[in-house]
Amino acid sequence: MAAVRALVAPRLVVASAFAPFPELLRPMSLCGLAPSPRAALHGSAPRPGARVALVLSGCGVYDGSEIHEASAILVHLSRGGAEVQIFAPDVRQMHVVDHTKGQPSESESRNVLTESARIARGKISDLAQLNAANHDAAIFPGGFGAAKNLSTFAVDGKDCRVNQDVERVLKEFHRAGKPIGLCCIAPVLAAKVLRGVEVTVGHEQEEGGKWPYAGTAEAIKALGAKHCVKDVTEAHVDQKNKVVTTPAFMCETALHHIHDGIGAMVKKVLELTGK
Repeated sequence: MAAVRALVAPRLVVASAFAPFPELLRPMSLCGLAPSPRAALHGSAPRPGARVALVLSGCGVYDGSEIHEASAILVHLSRGGAEVQIFAPDVRQMHVVDHTKGQPSESESRNVLTESARIARGKISDLAQLNAANHDAAIFPGGFGAAKNLSTFAVDGKDCRVNQDVERVLKEFHRAGKPIGLCCIAPVLAAKVLRGVEVTVGHEQEEGGKWPYAGTAEAIKALGAKHCVKDVTEAHVDQKNKVVTTPAFMCETALHHIHDGIGAMVKKVLELTGK
């Protein structure tokens, strides 16, 4: 105890010495001094962020949403201060793919909304409930789910059908002049629904395997849309239609390049909201 008193006593002496002047023991910001203009600026209320609807198509690149793309979108939206609500259609997947083999599992059946909830950490709503009036923008990640579950593009190409709620949402946001972001294969949805729209899925030649899905560009043209060549780290902005697209995993490249391209897409979408 003597040792403890020896350590504490000097501190008590210092505190008691300042006892007649308690304001000196308070942080400087509480000493009655007027805050500087810079402090007042930093203390101002933040601007409300954009309300963004994220539309998923399952969980897993071969039969649902590409998980890395969905995650990258969420990270960039978070960094941009957006308020995000996640949706997916309450429908059965076209099929279930064993991702260790890249082949369908004939005996399995899964629900798109239920599977998408894995990415959403359970916080997800039926796409039928999405109303453009309640959001400032909508974003669609890629993954084969966009071509299998949100549409039939994977089997029907330019003659594909788009899920009725997906088509409704795209048209609602478009009519309202609210931006729509799509990446990877998802731009085919806009190409089918929004006639004459400009989108990108990257390059138009395979270039030795770097762009293995380059043929999609021709399908987009066949749908009546304009294809614009962009690199994986870039986003294309159709200013007239407020549609923003980026290639993402249409390109065989390092993950951080895909992450950067998605960041460019999200940034442009948020800018177009004006929030």
